[in-house]
Amino acid sequence: MSTASRLLPIALTALLTATPAAFAGNGRGAAPTTPPVQPTVQPVTTTLSADESATLVFMREEERVARDVYLQFDTLWNAPPFAGIAQSEQQHMDAIKLQMDRYGVADISDPTVNGVFANTALQQLYNDLTVKGEATLLAALNVGALIEEVDIADLEEAIAATENVDLQQVYGHLLRGSRNHLRAFVAEIERQGGDAYVAQHLTQDAVDEIVSAPMERGGPRDGAGAGNGTGAGAHGANGSRR
Repeated sequence: MSTASRLLPIALTALLTATPAAFAGNGRGAAPTTPPVQPTVQPVTTTLSADESATLVFMREEERVARDVYLQFDTLWNAPPFAGIAQSEQQHMDAIKLQMDRYGVADISDPTVNGVFANTALQQLYNDLTVKGEATLLAALNVGALIEEVDIADLEEAIAATENVDLQQVYGHLLRGSRNHLRAFVAEIERQGGDAYVAQHLTQDAVDEIVSAPMERGGPRDGAGAGNGTGAGAHGANGSRR
Protein backbone atom coordinates (compact mmCIF):
# COMPACT_ATOMS: atom_id res chain seq x y z
CA MET A 1 0.00 0.00 0.00
CA SER A 2 1.36 3.43 -0.90
CA THR A 3 2.13 6.24 1.52
CA ALA A 4 -0.78 8.24 0.14
CA SER A 5 -3.36 5.55 0.78
CA ARG A 6 -2.29 5.03 4.41
CA LEU A 7 -2.07 8.62 5.59
CA LEU A 8 -5.62 9.91 5.41
CA PRO A 9 -7.52 7.39 7.56
CA ILE A 10 -4.92 7.79 10.33
CA ALA A 11 -4.92 11.57 10.14
CA LEU A 12 -8.69 11.77 10.14
CA THR A 13 -8.88 9.38 13.09
CA ALA A 14 -6.45 11.52 15.07
CA LEU A 15 -8.46 14.61 14.20
CA LEU A 16 -11.83 13.18 15.11
CA THR A 17 -10.68 11.59 18.38
CA ALA A 18 -8.76 14.61 19.67
CA THR A 19 -9.99 15.54 23.15
CA PRO A 20 -11.76 18.88 23.59
CA ALA A 21 -9.49 19.66 26.55
CA ALA A 22 -6.56 19.88 24.18
CA PHE A 23 -8.15 22.79 22.36
CA ALA A 24 -8.58 25.81 24.63
CA GLY A 25 -6.81 29.14 25.03
CA ASN A 26 -5.50 32.09 23.07
CA GLY A 27 -2.28 34.03 22.50
CA ARG A 28 0.67 34.57 20.15
CA GLY A 29 3.92 32.75 19.42
CA ALA A 30 6.83 32.30 16.99
CA ALA A 31 7.70 29.87 14.21
CA PRO A 32 10.71 28.64 12.29
CA THR A 33 10.96 28.63 8.53
CA THR A 34 12.54 26.10 6.19
CA PRO A 35 15.31 27.31 3.88
CA PRO A 36 14.06 27.71 0.29
CA VAL A 37 15.09 25.19 -2.34
CA GLN A 38 16.83 26.66 -5.37
CA PRO A 39 14.49 26.29 -8.41
CA THR A 40 17.06 24.68 -10.73
CA VAL A 41 15.87 21.74 -12.81
CA GLN A 42 18.65 19.27 -13.68
CA PRO A 43 18.23 16.56 -16.33
CA VAL A 44 17.73 12.99 -15.14
CA THR A 45 18.52 9.67 -16.76
CA THR A 46 16.24 7.51 -14.63
CA THR A 47 12.47 7.22 -14.34
CA LEU A 48 10.19 6.95 -11.34
CA SER A 49 7.97 4.02 -10.54
CA ALA A 50 4.22 4.54 -10.46
CA ASP A 51 4.29 4.55 -6.66
CA GLU A 52 7.13 7.08 -6.54
CA SER A 53 5.26 9.40 -8.92
CA ALA A 54 2.01 9.01 -6.98
CA THR A 55 3.78 9.78 -3.71
CA LEU A 56 5.28 12.96 -5.17
CA VAL A 57 1.86 14.12 -6.35
CA PHE A 58 0.26 13.31 -3.02
CA MET A 59 3.03 14.88 -0.96
CA ARG A 60 2.76 18.14 -2.89
CA GLU A 61 -0.96 18.38 -2.16
CA GLU A 62 -0.43 17.30 1.43
CA GLU A 63 2.11 20.10 1.92
CA ARG A 64 -0.43 22.46 0.38
CA VAL A 65 -3.06 21.33 2.89
CA ALA A 66 -0.64 22.39 5.61
CA ARG A 67 0.09 25.70 3.90
CA ASP A 68 -3.56 26.56 3.32
CA VAL A 69 -4.63 25.53 6.83
CA TYR A 70 -1.92 27.73 8.34
CA LEU A 71 -2.81 30.66 6.10
CA GLN A 72 -6.44 30.33 7.19
CA PHE A 73 -5.42 30.22 10.87
CA ASP A 74 -3.10 33.19 10.40
CA THR A 75 -6.02 35.21 9.04
CA LEU A 76 -8.24 34.06 11.89
CA TRP A 77 -5.82 34.32 14.83
CA ASN A 78 -3.07 36.66 13.59
CA ALA A 79 -0.52 34.50 15.40
CA PRO A 80 3.07 34.50 14.08
CA PRO A 81 3.62 30.72 14.03
CA PHE A 82 1.13 30.26 11.23
CA ALA A 83 2.47 32.87 8.82
CA GLY A 84 6.07 31.75 9.19
CA ILE A 85 5.34 28.05 8.87
CA ALA A 86 2.97 28.65 5.93
CA GLN A 87 5.90 30.25 4.10
CA SER A 88 7.98 27.18 4.88
CA GLU A 89 5.24 24.88 3.57
CA GLN A 90 5.32 26.83 0.30
CA GLN A 91 9.03 26.07 0.11
CA HIS A 92 8.25 22.41 0.72
CA MET A 93 5.75 22.53 -2.15
CA ASP A 94 8.35 24.15 -4.39
CA ALA A 95 10.93 21.49 -3.52
CA ILE A 96 8.53 18.72 -4.47
CA LYS A 97 7.45 20.51 -7.66
CA LEU A 98 11.11 20.74 -8.66
CA GLN A 99 11.33 16.94 -8.57
CA MET A 100 8.00 16.60 -10.37
CA ASP A 101 9.32 18.80 -13.16
CA ARG A 102 12.60 16.91 -13.33
CA TYR A 103 10.84 13.58 -13.73
CA GLY A 104 7.93 14.77 -15.85
CA VAL A 105 5.25 14.19 -13.21
CA ALA A 106 2.13 16.29 -13.79
CA ASP A 107 0.73 18.52 -11.05
CA ILE A 108 -2.94 17.61 -10.62
CA SER A 109 -4.14 20.71 -8.78
CA ASP A 110 -3.90 24.48 -8.86
CA PRO A 111 -1.82 25.68 -5.89
CA THR A 112 -2.91 29.27 -6.48
CA VAL A 113 -6.48 28.50 -5.34
CA ASN A 114 -6.32 28.17 -1.57
CA GLY A 115 -8.43 25.49 0.09
CA VAL A 116 -9.33 23.60 -3.10
CA PHE A 117 -7.72 20.20 -3.71
CA ALA A 118 -7.86 17.59 -6.46
CA ASN A 119 -7.63 14.75 -3.95
CA THR A 120 -11.09 14.45 -2.38
CA ALA A 121 -9.79 12.91 0.84
CA LEU A 122 -7.32 15.78 1.27
CA GLN A 123 -10.17 18.19 0.56
CA GLN A 124 -12.19 16.66 3.39
CA LEU A 125 -9.17 16.70 5.67
CA TYR A 126 -8.63 20.40 4.97
CA ASN A 127 -12.29 21.13 5.68
CA ASP A 128 -12.23 19.22 8.97
CA LEU A 129 -8.95 20.72 10.15
CA THR A 130 -9.96 24.30 9.48
CA VAL A 131 -13.25 23.83 11.34
CA LYS A 132 -11.39 22.29 14.27
CA GLY A 133 -8.99 25.21 14.47
CA GLU A 134 -11.70 27.85 14.48
CA ALA A 135 -12.59 27.11 18.12
CA THR A 136 -9.56 28.69 19.83
CA LEU A 137 -5.97 29.56 19.06
CA LEU A 138 -4.82 26.57 21.09
CA ALA A 139 -7.10 24.33 19.04
CA ALA A 140 -5.50 25.70 15.89
CA LEU A 141 -2.01 25.13 17.31
CA ASN A 142 -2.92 21.53 18.11
CA VAL A 143 -4.15 21.07 14.55
CA GLY A 144 -0.80 22.39 13.36
CA ALA A 145 1.05 19.92 15.57
CA LEU A 146 -1.13 17.07 14.29
CA ILE A 147 -0.37 18.02 10.69
CA GLU A 148 3.35 18.02 11.39
CA GLU A 149 3.24 14.68 13.21
CA VAL A 150 1.47 13.11 10.23
CA ASP A 151 3.90 14.77 7.81
CA ILE A 152 6.86 13.37 9.75
CA ALA A 153 5.48 9.83 9.64
CA ASP A 154 4.57 10.16 5.98
CA LEU A 155 7.98 11.53 4.97
CA GLU A 156 9.79 8.80 6.88
CA GLU A 157 7.71 6.22 5.04
CA ALA A 158 8.33 7.90 1.68
CA ILE A 159 12.10 7.86 2.29
CA ALA A 160 12.01 4.17 3.21
CA ALA A 161 9.91 3.31 0.15
CA THR A 162 12.32 4.65 -2.49
CA GLU A 163 15.92 4.07 -3.51
CA ASN A 164 15.95 7.25 -5.61
CA VAL A 165 18.59 9.55 -4.12
CA ASP A 166 16.89 12.71 -5.42
CA LEU A 167 13.66 11.83 -3.65
CA GLN A 168 15.43 10.72 -0.49
CA GLN A 169 17.27 14.03 -0.32
CA VAL A 170 14.24 16.24 -0.86
CA TYR A 171 12.09 14.23 1.54
CA GLY A 172 14.90 14.36 4.10
CA HIS A 173 15.05 18.14 3.77
CA LEU A 174 11.29 18.38 4.26
CA LEU A 175 11.50 16.01 7.22
CA ARG A 176 13.93 18.30 9.03
CA GLY A 177 11.60 21.21 8.38
CA SER A 178 8.57 19.30 9.67
CA ARG A 179 10.39 18.37 12.86
CA ASN A 180 11.24 22.04 13.37
CA HIS A 181 7.60 22.98 12.80
CA LEU A 182 6.46 20.42 15.36
CA ARG A 183 8.94 21.84 17.87
CA ALA A 184 7.58 25.34 17.32
CA PHE A 185 3.94 24.29 17.63
CA VAL A 186 4.57 22.22 20.76
CA ALA A 187 6.48 25.06 22.41
CA GLU A 188 3.64 27.48 21.73
CA ILE A 189 0.96 24.99 22.83
CA GLU A 190 2.72 24.50 26.14
CA ARG A 191 3.26 28.24 26.51
CA GLN A 192 -0.42 28.90 25.93
CA GLY A 193 -1.92 26.08 27.98
CA GLY A 194 0.76 25.24 30.49
CA ASP A 195 0.36 21.46 30.06
CA ALA A 196 2.84 19.07 28.49
CA TYR A 197 1.98 18.26 24.88
CA VAL A 198 0.35 14.89 24.23
CA ALA A 199 1.23 13.16 20.95
CA GLN A 200 -1.66 12.86 18.48
CA HIS A 201 -0.24 10.55 15.79
CA LEU A 202 3.37 9.58 16.53
CA THR A 203 4.26 7.78 19.72
CA GLN A 204 4.80 9.95 22.76
CA ASP A 205 8.43 8.82 22.93
CA ALA A 206 8.99 9.87 19.31
CA VAL A 207 7.45 13.30 19.89
CA ASP A 208 9.38 13.82 23.11
CA GLU A 209 12.63 12.93 21.36
CA ILE A 210 11.91 15.41 18.56
CA VAL A 211 10.85 18.35 20.72
CA SER A 212 13.67 17.81 23.22
CA ALA A 213 16.25 18.25 20.46
CA PRO A 214 17.37 21.67 19.20
CA MET A 215 16.18 23.17 15.93
CA GLU A 216 17.83 21.42 12.99
CA ARG A 217 19.79 23.03 10.23
CA GLY A 218 20.45 21.72 6.76
CA GLY A 219 19.47 22.00 3.14
CA PRO A 220 20.40 24.47 0.40
CA ARG A 221 20.83 27.45 2.74
CA ASP A 222 21.90 25.45 5.80
CA GLY A 223 19.36 27.04 8.09
CA ALA A 224 15.96 26.41 9.59
CA GLY A 225 15.02 30.03 10.25
CA ALA A 226 13.89 31.68 13.42
CA GLY A 227 10.40 33.11 12.96
CA ASN A 228 9.15 36.58 13.72
CA GLY A 229 6.93 36.50 16.77
CA THR A 230 6.91 36.86 20.51
CA GLY A 231 7.17 33.19 21.45
CA ALA A 232 10.22 31.30 22.64
CA GLY A 233 10.88 29.14 19.59
CA ALA A 234 11.01 25.42 20.23
CA HIS A 235 12.44 24.70 23.65
CA GLY A 236 15.37 27.04 23.91
CA ALA A 237 18.81 26.93 22.37
CA ASN A 238 19.68 23.65 24.04
CA GLY A 239 16.39 21.99 23.12
CA SER A 240 15.32 21.39 26.71
CA ARG A 241 11.65 21.13 27.64
CA ARG A 242 10.25 22.82 30.66
